[in-house]
Amino acid sequence: MSGFPWSAFAPNLALSAAAALAVMLVTFALAVRAGLHRIVDVAWGIGFTAVALTTFAASAGHGDPVRRLLVTVLTAAWGLRLAVHIARRGRGHGEDPRYEALLAKAQGSRNAYALRMVYLLQGALVWLVSLPVQAAQYVPGRPSFLAWAGVALWTVGVGFEAVGDAQLARFRADPGNRGRIMDRGLWSWTRHPNYFGDFCVWWGLFLLACDSPEAAAVSVVSPVVMSLLLTRGSGKRLLERHMADRPGYAEYRARTSGFLPRPPQRGGERGRR
Repeated sequence: MSGFPWSAFAPNLALSAAAALAVMLVTFALAVRAGLHRIVDVAWGIGFTAVALTTFAASAGHGDPVRRLLVTVLTAAWGLRLAVHIARRGRGHGEDPRYEALLAKAQGSRNAYALRMVYLLQGALVWLVSLPVQAAQYVPGRPSFLAWAGVALWTVGVGFEAVGDAQLARFRADPGNRGRIMDRGLWSWTRHPNYFGDFCVWWGLFLLACDSPEAAAVSVVSPVVMSLLLTRGSGKRLLERHMADRPGYAEYRARTSGFLPRPPQRGGERGRR
């Protein structure tokens, strides 16, 4: 296998940053017009898709064609599924309480504050987290067993996300479940099947870059940052803080794994949300 093509990869970093920024700026314009900043969550998955497609075009003639196509398809499938899911979930709702609380801190224009603290920050995170998607497409040589293991891990992750989201949507659609804690299906194995799924997706995409030590070194920051965000940042930690006072949540927490799936412990009453 020949060396990693740094001279071709370096300009791609700028192109992918421009793609992520363009998605966020268009989303910002739409959000200002609608008066609803929660739509930035839809742009999260779209931003990764834009980076993957931009890199696919820019890496032609450099990386292995099979790996390039594989990484692009996997990233777009994950990103677009997530975008559609979030758009459907948020339809008909007002502003997200997270953004209401954030924008309440603004001194001056709320929209200018949102641009700096939400859109530009998320654009930078899309660029950073997508480093394996970018680097993998420049890796020469056919995908190895390690890369295909990454595909398998990605599949597990998307499965957890999609099944967990569908189970929660069905649960919430039943009026008889109003006020109850969702503790069925995958939600009885982990309190956060969607976050665990995200964790698997990004470690899986990282493995697709690991056939090149150089690509692995430049992109390992991505799954590490994503893991920290999911477990200690804006994911699990904030959601559990929000849920802490809900009736029945303490019992659910006691019997259910906080992240990595495991069989639920016996005992405890079904709670109410």
